[in-house]
Amino acid sequence: MPAERDTQDTRSTVERRIARSLEDAGRVGKPLSRRARQTQRSVEAYLRAGVMPRYMERLRDIDAGVDMERRRIERAYRALREECGDDVHLFAQRWGARAALYRFDHLNELIREHNEWYPIEAQLPMDPRTRDYVSLKGRSFRRRELGLSWVLEQFPAGA
Repeated sequence: MPAERDTQDTRSTVERRIARSLEDAGRVGKPLSRRARQTQRSVEAYLRAGVMPRYMERLRDIDAGVDMERRRIERAYRALREECGDDVHLFAQRWGARAALYRFDHLNELIREHNEWYPIEAQLPMDPRTRDYVSLKGRSFRRRELGLSWVLEQFPAGA
């Protein structure tokens, strides 16, 4: 009997395989979930699903940059403390002068970009009363730029 079916079917093996794989070929399967039925099917949605959003990449870069700067400054802070020994006034004077020399231009540019674009990219809702974006878990999404005050806050000259 199978030999008769093969002689009557003039389709190639590939064509028969494709015909069997079609959804409407009479197979009974699991119904699609509600989420799968409601998910937007578009090229844009497909591309978004496979790529980390820019705001996440930027936040990762900011956090890594701040950690790197903190470690770099901490090494200099400890070295200067050892160099000055027990002379607290000499340390405070030298540390204040050295702390003023640190530059964070690239990191501050990322922070400014984050503060400007994050609410739009993350689609934060607006609070109509304040005319500002809703805060995240009770705190602002905005990041503070780094500078002399940040250095002295992290590594005080008088301590």
